[in-house]
Amino acid sequence: MPSRAHARRTFVATALLLTAAAGSVVAVLAQEQGRHEITLTAKRYAFSQPRIEVAANDVVKITLVAEDIPHSFTIDEYRISKRAAPGRSVTFEFRADKTGTFPFYCNLTIDDGCREMRGELVVTPRRP
Repeated sequence: MPSRAHARRTFVATALLLTAAAGSVVAVLAQEQGRHEITLTAKRYAFSQPRIEVAANDVVKITLVAEDIPHSFTIDEYRISKRAAPGRSVTFEFRADKTGTFPFYCNLTIDDGCREMRGELVVTPRRP
């Protein structure tokens, strides 16, 4: 019959292995569901990045910076509309849970040039 000390060491070793295994599973899940942090500058009627590409179920964190006049970042299909004042930023995040190509744009009418501010969010299916 094993001693209590041996049983305790076995228990602790098993607990550590299970904890490590659980941590590995969490790390794998975090890698599978990507996270993207994007700084998007809006000025002179253009977005600094007119195309954003992510995989399905990725978390997308966007910091919108308006450099000259107020600008917005709007994606109708995701029900997102965020506005940044000149020289200020706004940060928001969302899960890209719909696949496809979705236009984004500035929905402000401060200046006619705002209507020209367009880009696209491309959400591709996640590869197995």
